Amino acid sequence: MLINFFHGLRDAGVPVSTTELLVLLEGLKQRMAFADMDDFYYFSRTCMVKDEKYFDRFDRAFGLHFQDLEALDDIIEALIPDDWLRSEFMKNLTEEEKAKIESLGGLEKLIEEFKKRLEEQKKRHEGGSKWVGTGGTSPFGQEGYHPEGIRVGSNGKNKKAVKVWEKRDFANLDDSVELGTRNIKVALRRLRKFARTGATEELDLDDTISSTARNAGLLDIKMVPERHNAVKVLLFLDVGGSMDPHIKVCEELFSASRTEFKHLEYFYFHNFIYESVWKNNIRRHTERTPMLDVLHKYSHDYKVVFVGDASMSPYEIAQPGGSVEHWNEEAGEVWMRRLTDVYDKVIWLNPVAEDEWEYTQSVSMTRQLVDGKMYPLTLKGLEEGMSFLSK
Repeated sequence: MLINFFHGLRDAGVPVSTTELLVLLEGLKQRMAFADMDDFYYFSRTCMVKDEKYFDRFDRAFGLHFQDLEALDDIIEALIPDDWLRSEFMKNLTEEEKAKIESLGGLEKLIEEFKKRLEEQKKRHEGGSKWVGTGGTSPFGQEGYHPEGIRVGSNGKNKKAVKVWEKRDFANLDDSVELGTRNIKVALRRLRKFARTGATEELDLDDTISSTARNAGLLDIKMVPERHNAVKVLLFLDVGGSMDPHIKVCEELFSASRTEFKHLEYFYFHNFIYESVWKNNIRRHTERTPMLDVLHKYSHDYKVVFVGDASMSPYEIAQPGGSVEHWNEEAGEVWMRRLTDVYDKVIWLNPVAEDEWEYTQSVSMTRQLVDGKMYPLTLKGLEEGMSFLSK
């Protein structure tokens, strides 16, 4: 059964290998999950899924494979003699509980009356004292009160795993959907190059242990500079116009970037870059930074990330004076080529769905100017972009 489950996960797009399957089998052998669907669901997900973005795919595959498992209850019931079940049931009752059942005419009478009311009842019932339902005083039902009765359904203490996988809390973590700040941080961590610089403020545990051992057990504490991400990033954000619907995701990306990168410089532009950019949108007409200053100030080892929909008139890219806000002496593509000549790693993140890019000429032009390194602003696209920048 688990072999088919393994193949079902692969078919659903969950990257699992025989290693994960063997770990699951070993855990089951050690009874890490035994005779409980909730335990098996969580344990199998822990063993088989190494990246939380695949939780939703796992849930769908799990549900598809095990959705008919509860039907086994009917088979088991058919295989076990009815009189044996009744006998075992009576063994687990206290004398007081047996007396209460007898007050209704005995177990046989109680079961007979239960079946009769199920046949008569045509709809769900809540409250009351007769029908099978919830919250009432009938001897048959759930979450109600009756001193001698049969509980129908779960009281919430014995949850079925199907409730868990059908709920699919992790659907928003799929790598084909738009981002949230937390997911962006996870993706940005692919672009890391750690270094230790500055004051020695962090304990070097390994070196401390080694030095203490060499010093005949006399404690010899060793400190090192704090480890931090040494990658340097230039972030250019398109604002205004057609980017207004994408403000939320751009804010999330900007927030996550400032957290993840110690060396981050950012600038704003509108539609396309020209001879100047700015840091404050309120004072963008009076406080601007020349692009030549950017190219000269920030060294060639910076990684450059553009964020924008690249949706505009082709003239805004290809022609002098094409800007919708001012007269630009040189075309935007000239400035983009200057930038790509200085920086080896340049990518463009586009919040527009990738299957719509081909319908906008300016998107194709922009994509060509960044050597095809345009990625959709989804978790998968961001991870691919960061992987390229990290090479």
